[in-house]
Amino acid sequence: MPLEDKVGAAKRIDQLLREVLSAAGFLLKYRIMVDPPVEEDRDWERPQILVAFSGPDGPLLLERGGELLRSLEHVTQKMLRLESEDHDKVAFDCMNHRAMRLEELRLAASVAAEKVLKNGVPYEFAPMSARERRIVHLALRDHAELKTESRGEGPGRCVVVLPKAAKPRTQ
Repeated sequence: MPLEDKVGAAKRIDQLLREVLSAAGFLLKYRIMVDPPVEEDRDWERPQILVAFSGPDGPLLLERGGELLRSLEHVTQKMLRLESEDHDKVAFDCMNHRAMRLEELRLAASVAAEKVLKNGVPYEFAPMSARERRIVHLALRDHAELKTESRGEGPGRCVVVLPKAAKPRTQ
């Protein structure tokens, strides 16, 4: 289901978060933004709804690589009945973690590109989420001498950066 009624979806998210955060006893504030402004060079990150958390318990959301933050985001996407291809329409952030992770992935893609160009050996990233893999793919999409592939299955799926002349690997 695409997000046709973004304001209605934001209200449902607010209701869900009020209940969950109250029941859990978290000391968190959040701001729900519909069609938030996004920097020009971040064409891969254009959520229709962004939920930004802050407060004393913010670090709890970011423990274990942001596992709890991603879980809240996932529950929200399920509540809104979003198909997997529409999951990027709703994004959660806490203490600017998302923006910092995006920049970290872009830098990692750049370093991997340099290594592959220097030694000609494919570079395989550690497994990451579909959203993070997409960022790496997009960061290198215009590189004249390199290409990227996703390999593996489920939670073990990762991005591989390789020279454009390399033959695709069958899985």
